Amino acid sequence: MTTEIIPTTTSRLVAEALGTFLLVFGGVGTAVLAGEHVGFHGIALAFGLTVVVGAYAFGPVSGGHFNPAVTIGVAAAGRFPWRDVPGYVGVQIVGGLVASSLLYVIASGRDGADLGNFASNGYGAASPDGYGLLAVILVEVILTAVFLFIIIGTTSTRATVSFAPLAIGLSLTLIHLISIPVSNTSVNPARSIAAAAYGGSEALIQLWVFLVFPILGALLAGLLFRPMLDGVREADSAPLEEL
Repeated sequence: MTTEIIPTTTSRLVAEALGTFLLVFGGVGTAVLAGEHVGFHGIALAFGLTVVVGAYAFGPVSGGHFNPAVTIGVAAAGRFPWRDVPGYVGVQIVGGLVASSLLYVIASGRDGADLGNFASNGYGAASPDGYGLLAVILVEVILTAVFLFIIIGTTSTRATVSFAPLAIGLSLTLIHLISIPVSNTSVNPARSIAAAAYGGSEALIQLWVFLVFPILGALLAGLLFRPMLDGVREADSAPLEEL
């Protein structure tokens, strides 16, 4: 008979901070340090890979959210306790900021370095291809909702849970392939805050869009998915932290 080890609150928060650090350092780091070499296809793959390896490494401890929108969305779906949301969101933001701060130091170490907007999200002139505010709002709401549907569905015990990190990471790659030209892809407020902190005044002014609308998309997904879970016994639907 084996005894299940339940992670402590501290260990879960540390895992979330480390996972978000990995996501920002890997994804934003690829954009800032290697974007000229790998292009947006490589950047999209980098974000997806960070989620795959992060979810396998830290998912068994914290559930592998690494994203305030994910935490809020799974809470809205009834798969995560609301009382734990503030702690998760707080450490995700801290983990992302630590990563971007270290990236800033590294990127500034090259002679004549031009960091631009530091891979920040934006609309209008700050959009990679000049998309307006409405287009950016729509893409962030829709793709964050899609991301949450995939996360909630693939972490159900009716799915092959061991493959969930791979499916989630591939979906994030796809999301980036779609939306990097539009908004530079957020779907993650912690990622947006981390980049905007070093992206200049325009990035900070536009940051509100990438806080409000990914969260809105996540809430919509969670609230829409919840009725589908009503007919499923609780034992048939594992909480996200059981990845």
